[in-house]
Amino acid sequence: MSCTGDAQCLLSCAGGVLAVVGVVVLLVIRFTSSKPDLKRYPDEKSFVDPKSGKRVNFPSILDSSSLYLSIIVPAYNEEERLPSMLDETLEYLKERQAEKSSFTYEIIIVDDGSRDKTTQVGLKYSEQYGSNVIRVLTLVQNRGKGGAVKLGMLSARGEVLLFADADAATKISDLIRLEEALHKDAPKKTDMAICCGSRAHLQDQAVAERTLLRNFLMHGFHFVVWFLCVRGVRDTQCGFKLLTRKAAARVFYTMHVDRWAFDVELLYVAQQLKIPISEVAVNWQEIEGSKMVPLFSWIQMAKDLILISLRYTSGGWRIEAIPEKSE
Repeated sequence: MSCTGDAQCLLSCAGGVLAVVGVVVLLVIRFTSSKPDLKRYPDEKSFVDPKSGKRVNFPSILDSSSLYLSIIVPAYNEEERLPSMLDETLEYLKERQAEKSSFTYEIIIVDDGSRDKTTQVGLKYSEQYGSNVIRVLTLVQNRGKGGAVKLGMLSARGEVLLFADADAATKISDLIRLEEALHKDAPKKTDMAICCGSRAHLQDQAVAERTLLRNFLMHGFHFVVWFLCVRGVRDTQCGFKLLTRKAAARVFYTMHVDRWAFDVELLYVAQQLKIPISEVAVNWQEIEGSKMVPLFSWIQMAKDLILISLRYTSGGWRIEAIPEKSE
């Protein structure tokens, strides 16, 4: 079949080039993909007990739980906002424990390579409350929020595990509603479920208060998430999610994304594994001091969303089996 005109020839050539480029891109994505980064520097495998001054190895999420609740707090340059979050959280947890002695808990502060005194602030609380209650995992270099949450989760002792932002934008008192939904959804056979705090009910107010650019980026992000990765979850990005221990182990041993889009990969993997996911409306307020750089962070997240979709569908990334024992 011959081309009858220059325009038709040009379009045919362009289509062929794009097809070849697309195949090459898919092959590169498929064969340059790697396994999840679970490596730790030696000092990241242990925490400091401030009272003895000795380093103690973290347990593994593969071990049996030894308390009820673990709260993972990713923190990057949070020396100013962290104390108020810890004070509010500890007051709530102590009240819950006073009502029910079996409500045991720990807080793991993951310092994500901060340049300020985040670790020192955490250690002061650890000294005050004991390292059985508060532990500080200090990362040698910045990995991103997703990487920090992942290492904290893999070091936790809880039967249920919550990750919560250091800015306390979500009220810790909403935890009890997430617990109710989580235990309702978790099948006895697998004991796996995830409950997401959700700000979807606040969307109309957010649209009214944000700039046109931020609204455009927000709606664009939601569309890309829905189109490429996760459907049925209205708010994928709220930094307040509760998981059963088995669900946390299952998803975090698979996860590759260490930056802002890690929530989407978490939910994508969970949906592929048919882990029940629920959403519960939470009380949330915007707190100054966000580490997100609006345009740059959105571009990075968009790139990660495309990679999540392409790499899992092409087989470059696979849902990994849980190792039989800790590394």
